[in-house]
Amino acid sequence: MDIVLFGCKDTTLHIARFFHNLELDINLVTISPEVASANNVAGYEDLTNHKTLFSSIYVTKNYSLKDKEDTEAIKKLKNIDLAFCIGWQRLIPKEILDSFSIGVFGMHGSSRNLPYGKGRSPMNWALIEGQKWFHTNLFKYQSGIDNGPIVDTCTFSINFFDTAETMHYKNTIAMCNLIKANLESLVNGKKEILPQATEDGESFYPKRMPSDGIIDWRDDIYNIEKLIRAVTKPFSGAFSYLEGEKIFIERGSIFYTDLEKHPFINSTFGEILDVFPNNKFLVRCSGGVLIVHEHKGKPPISSKIFDISDSKIKRFKRNDYGFFDL
Repeated sequence: MDIVLFGCKDTTLHIARFFHNLELDINLVTISPEVASANNVAGYEDLTNHKTLFSSIYVTKNYSLKDKEDTEAIKKLKNIDLAFCIGWQRLIPKEILDSFSIGVFGMHGSSRNLPYGKGRSPMNWALIEGQKWFHTNLFKYQSGIDNGPIVDTCTFSINFFDTAETMHYKNTIAMCNLIKANLESLVNGKKEILPQATEDGESFYPKRMPSDGIIDWRDDIYNIEKLIRAVTKPFSGAFSYLEGEKIFIERGSIFYTDLEKHPFINSTFGEILDVFPNNKFLVRCSGGVLIVHEHKGKPPISSKIFDISDSKIKRFKRNDYGFFDL
């Protein structure tokens, strides 16, 4: 049996190499760099540069797969029984799902586990919320949002040093292990697939945009540190404006808290307090001082103050339990 793989990201490449090592024949469905750019795909990988991993490669007309030409091309793939959707952040149309006799299977996880935490950017939200665990699920795709029956689940820890990048690594490893553990039983039809238990409800995380990475230096320092870790690579990153120029903060950590005696206790929020010879610098925040280890943009200057504008900051709502999935 050939397997179809829907994907266009670095995680897709990792899974493709995993399948290749299992000596499976993979038919890839992916998108072009132009379509990826138009859809702001974080972590995009042009998989046409890795032809040796695939039996065939089909590059779609659009990311939604709603173009009739895309639908017909996918339905014409040989041995169209089983597919995996890894690194494809769009719903698969029902007509395409129904063309696979076994089904299309993908991954979704959240810190609260399905049916909670469906929707967009669950790993980013887990870091922003300061969660300690992440549950990732192999599930069968249906036409709704992350609503299909669950094949298997893997849980891993979120530690204080995890970032969006390391979370992607952990999640990709979980994907590989879940697929390997369940592939044979899926193929032979012996795997029990359980519907999601939604009798107590479900919840959905909102979509995050690159503009939502803006830093409010008046916010609690722990929230700022979590935001930086949550939106760093492969995403566009946390940022602020200094004299009108956008500065990306790629890595930062807590340097002082206001529980200790430090020399910057009366400084202005957003003020650059000191700059070290290696261009690492300190910024005053509510509750403490942040050290910026890595940034992109103009060199920092002591005593300059980052711009703070409420009009540029989107305030996401929390639910009754303090989480962002509503």
